[in-house]
Amino acid sequence: MTQKEMTIGYSVYRNPEEFPPQAEALFREAVSALDSAYSPYSHFEVGAALRLSNGIIVRGSNQENASYPTGLCAERTAIFFAGSQYPGEIIEALVVVARRQEETELVPACPCGGCRQAMLEYEERQGRPFPLYFKLSAHDWVSVSSVASLLPFKFDSASL
Repeated sequence: MTQKEMTIGYSVYRNPEEFPPQAEALFREAVSALDSAYSPYSHFEVGAALRLSNGIIVRGSNQENASYPTGLCAERTAIFFAGSQYPGEIIEALVVVARRQEETELVPACPCGGCRQAMLEYEERQGRPFPLYFKLSAHDWVSVSSVASLLPFKFDSASL
């Protein structure tokens, strides 16, 4: 048996105003995307915004459906739209925010495993990672320089 360890590097921010300027602008867009969330079942709204290499900002919000799990998370809504409407453009950064329905305060929300897998495949497809920003706790925001940090063992159909 061989035992190995992994470490995850990430940056911690006290608030989004500390983000680099381009990420701070994406934060505002992600908050704006919350207004288009459709979450009548979970009552949990999620917004995402990403910047493409051509300067276009794409927003996404979670879209639920009574026939669970056919809904879609905000992160995948944004990256799938970007991939279909702007093929070949590089995702440069992505910000994710969340709040409870009928509230204004943002709450911690880290991308789910399905979103991590989809984002990681986009990183591999475009040949370079992109930073991801999200709220980790009541007082901390974090960024990772690559989604691979959050999903070190991805699903790979080549191994089937």
